[in-house]
Amino acid sequence: MHRELTVSVRIPGPLREYCAGASELTVTAPDVGAALAQLEREHPSLYRNICDETGAVRRHIAVFVNTSHLRDLGGLGTALVPGDVVTIFPAVSGG
Repeated sequence: MHRELTVSVRIPGPLREYCAGASELTVTAPDVGAALAQLEREHPSLYRNICDETGAVRRHIAVFVNTSHLRDLGGLGTALVPGDVVTIFPAVSGG
């Protein structure tokens, strides 16, 4: 694994059942799209809960790189650097 491209992906409680209970996964990827592609290969059921059949992040899922929302960055093409943290958040709603 290339340490220079290693980043962490934080998994929220509701999605941990799709990755053997892990709260954090390590991926080696140059950008967010590649990180999600690695999740698709290693944890396909987790990926299906994050992305739809077109590869887009599902509407009810928010993805952050460090403290910035993916939609405020470069989308799936957002470059990652060593030590970045990608955090997955499912939408929370209530009434």
